[in-house]
Amino acid sequence: MATQVNNSVVKAFAILDLFSESRTEINAALVSRELGLNAVTAHRFLRTLEQVGALVAVSKGVYRLGFALVDLADRVIHHAELGRALLPVLEGITADMREASMATAFEADMVVCIARVVSGRSLSVDIRVGTQLDAYCTAHGKLWLSELGEPALRRYLEVMPLARLAPHTIVDRDRLLAELDLVRRQGHAVNDGEREEGIRAVAVPVRTRQGRMVAGLSLFGPAFRLTDPVMAAGLERLRAAAVEAGQLLQGPAATSA
Repeated sequence: MATQVNNSVVKAFAILDLFSESRTEINAALVSRELGLNAVTAHRFLRTLEQVGALVAVSKGVYRLGFALVDLADRVIHHAELGRALLPVLEGITADMREASMATAFEADMVVCIARVVSGRSLSVDIRVGTQLDAYCTAHGKLWLSELGEPALRRYLEVMPLARLAPHTIVDRDRLLAELDLVRRQGHAVNDGEREEGIRAVAVPVRTRQGRMVAGLSLFGPAFRLTDPVMAAGLERLRAAAVEAGQLLQGPAATSA
């Protein structure tokens, strides 16, 4: 039996998807042009979305996103809910790679573990849900820091002492900035014994369709098992997992960088 779809709901979300960082306001003419709707229908959709608080009129016929969506986003992005949604993805990573995996959020300058799956091997690294980790010396943290705008990153570096936690911890500001630039360019981050000697990790971002990072995914374990070939294989598995996570969080149309 074919799945029944309400096309009006689909069109409403397509209208909301027209917004981006560079396009903060829309009108009926733009909706008509982008989505192929006639002007009357486009106007009716915009007025309806305004009525439910999804849009706010900033001038006659011009709309921006409404704060009702902020409330909904807060409910979705809550750590516990996000962690539960990502748990099946982590289970798949660990089943394939036989090493621990973790998902994180970023809060108050710290990386927060929101879900994890342990490998079950006799020697493994266990980080519990709720654990907070310094950003500058972890693979997840480098991902999150690389997403910050220049003012926020400058403030982080001003208030966060780069303490040496292990022999390979990056404690030089310029070297850390170069590392973050590399993370931005290659789309993943690595921790090679920087937080704890003998532990390696590789991490990738989970992004929205608009490119905003909403979570990090990683594979981690003892360095003697996470050799360079294993890290490379783990990176490819994580990239596939990030696509899967995007689809779980946003639907099949979502993609991940």
